[in-house]
Amino acid sequence: MTAPAPILVTDSGPVRTLTLNRPGHRNALDPELIDALEAALTDAEADATVGCLILTGAGKSFCAGGDLQYFLSVRDNPGGPTQFLRRVSAVVTRFERSRLPVVAAVHGHAVAGGLELALACDVVVASAGTLIGDGHIRNNLLPAAGSSVRLPRKVGDSMARWLALTGALLPAEQLTTTGWLHAVVPDAELNATAHALAAELTAAAGPAQSAFKSLLHDLTGLHEDDGLAAELTAFEKHWNNTDVPAALTAFLHRRPPRTEEENR
Repeated sequence: MTAPAPILVTDSGPVRTLTLNRPGHRNALDPELIDALEAALTDAEADATVGCLILTGAGKSFCAGGDLQYFLSVRDNPGGPTQFLRRVSAVVTRFERSRLPVVAAVHGHAVAGGLELALACDVVVASAGTLIGDGHIRNNLLPAAGSSVRLPRKVGDSMARWLALTGALLPAEQLTTTGWLHAVVPDAELNATAHALAAELTAAAGPAQSAFKSLLHDLTGLHEDDGLAAELTAFEKHWNNTDVPAALTAFLHRRPPRTEEENR
């Protein structure tokens, strides 16, 4: 039996939707998903008919972060999952720097790596009640795909510190005052809202829009590469000096992954 594609690609006129498709794992990021996500972005950027991307998730969550089972499977590698997380960080950064505007449509959970994906998007819309947070320290982890660099810039220093240092997951409604979320809407309206925003962005597509997006990144991220490198270095040092696998094992034993049928 053929395994489901890790990314679903659908077009609606000039708007292309990329759907993370590991619903039984709350779309947790593993190597296959990251490889497919990068390939889908490359294809979209090469297609002149695509004017905007929507990034969303199948099932009950947008993305619950990195796949902890995968992290444990590479626990004996030097640096554990650091090599994989360098790939994740690079792909997330590609979305931020893409010539195409990207709308994130988040629901259920946008946590850890899922939050980092959303932070790299240009516009974020959330369904009511979506739980959003960094969450890394809840499992004795540090971020490695941009949270420490982008979170303060997107939600403000005070809120970023609260999310980072408590690991709290907040309902989307509590983040509306930060200005980061473009809208919080009923779940039934999430897809339509994301497409309406994408249509507005597509209507303004062109060389000026792409150049302006690049300018916004260049001026606000003058030291971002140094920050991203420092974040990964801190992750690797923490992994090597702390028993992170014990925390991940304890977490996974408390809450086993849901099956595909349970998520339908």
